[in-house]
Amino acid sequence: MKVGLVGKPNAGKSTFFSAATAADAQIGDYPFTTIATNVGIAHVRRECPCTSLEVECNPHNSPCLDGTRYLPVELVDVAGLVPGAHEGKGMGNQFLDDLRQADVLIQIVDASGNTDLEGNHAEGTDPMAEVEFLAGEVHHWLAGIILRNWKRSARAVESGRALEDFLAERLAGLGFSREQVVAALRECDLPENVQTWGDADGLALARTLQALGKPILVAANKMDIAPAQNLEALVKTGGIPVAADYELALRNASKADIIAYCPGDTEFTLTENATLNDAQRAGLEKISEFISGAGTGVQSCLEQAVLGRLDQIAAFPVEDETHYADSHGKVLPDGYLLPRGATALELAYKVHSDIGDGFIRAIDCRTKRIIGKDHVLRDGDVVKIVAG
Repeated sequence: MKVGLVGKPNAGKSTFFSAATAADAQIGDYPFTTIATNVGIAHVRRECPCTSLEVECNPHNSPCLDGTRYLPVELVDVAGLVPGAHEGKGMGNQFLDDLRQADVLIQIVDASGNTDLEGNHAEGTDPMAEVEFLAGEVHHWLAGIILRNWKRSARAVESGRALEDFLAERLAGLGFSREQVVAALRECDLPENVQTWGDADGLALARTLQALGKPILVAANKMDIAPAQNLEALVKTGGIPVAADYELALRNASKADIIAYCPGDTEFTLTENATLNDAQRAGLEKISEFISGAGTGVQSCLEQAVLGRLDQIAAFPVEDETHYADSHGKVLPDGYLLPRGATALELAYKVHSDIGDGFIRAIDCRTKRIIGKDHVLRDGDVVKIVAG
């Protein structure tokens, strides 16, 4: 699963990316903190089962801080977007290649209204234009793929091939499932005669597919300097106010052992080792006052994208159902994110393909009941998988 960060130049996308992936030593020492120059690991929070099971965990792939598990998600800093990207303008081709990989998009919008669509300084711009601009680029990109060589494609469909199968095959490389294609076709109510489909029909289908398969969450960045009306308009679209520069400052201060701060907290405290000059102290006091009760919004964006828009749950596989441990005695070593409705078999494949192939049964470690491959998991389940 990948989260794509998108947005025009100078909206604060790189700052958000740096803040979201700048884990302190308690989190950053875990595997795969950095994958590539534009790919990193962020984390979303779930309750660790160690609390309810009253055990001390030994995390491997996902750190636990005071009973909160930080589960890793891949974050892709998508190439900067300019008007005409779907036609290959600017870094359009790289943008679209990155977009193919993403399951959900977080759009970083300059809520301050101080930059135009190309990222140049311009006061009083409408940030809602950014929202419409990105959606338009994505929709035109998808529509272009849907309608590519459409006369010939339509003949294939008219000859007897199921429309949903044809489109599912065409869009499979973009991460869309057959189920999503079927749902989009049902919702759009397009003309039955596919030979008559034109640009408007392609765009209608593209808009619906995007909402189903690549949802976009707006991060209203620079909220500390944004006019109230801008934030209000962006929040009405489901956007989340964000101060990415504040989050980056807090994470850097935490890494330097100046403050005690966990991502998503609405407050922090100075450590005993903190040595600050007047400017640094004033800066932290300003941030403290601003985030009180609400936080910086960065962690909220990640969690709304992954746990909300993608509706992911957490599951914890173990090998010893009595002690909740792996073969080395490590308690609750790993946590995995799965779509709601996922089964025990899907968790087995998430751990390793060989375990999925050899699946025999599973055990719900809380109830000690045997469960089958089709058992639907719940958020926070601890499961032993028996494979041959």
